[in-house]
Amino acid sequence: MDQVLGQVLRNAVWERLDMLTDLANRADAQSLVSVARSELPRLTEAWRAMLKMHEPDERGDCPTCSTRWHRCKAPCSVWQVAHEHLVAGGLAPQQASADSRFQGRRKSPVPAHPAPPTAAETTGRHALVNPRRAVTA
Repeated sequence: MDQVLGQVLRNAVWERLDMLTDLANRADAQSLVSVARSELPRLTEAWRAMLKMHEPDERGDCPTCSTRWHRCKAPCSVWQVAHEHLVAGGLAPQQASADSRFQGRRKSPVPAHPAPPTAAETTGRHALVNPRRAVTA
């Protein structure tokens, strides 16, 4: 049951990010201002909350990424991704970073005139669990 709820949560987050990307790419200026005013504070608070969980401890380890057997020194991959996307932006050289392991889960940029969604896209295109192997409730 936890797998199913986790999948629902992940799908909802991916869908929200897709919606915001679509708005950023296709909305008119007035809509963009409205969305920016409502969503930017939410997104910055989400980043702050996530980064706070990854603040280094007194030994310089990330308490969230570290395990009992493997200590993860700061800056962990979360801080590296935050810096890459929030500070360095497009100016950072593209290199194999900790962020590259997430590339398979990311969608490609939204095209200017997207095709209508397929049946697979409307039923959980971001599913991380193979639907044939998913646990049913």
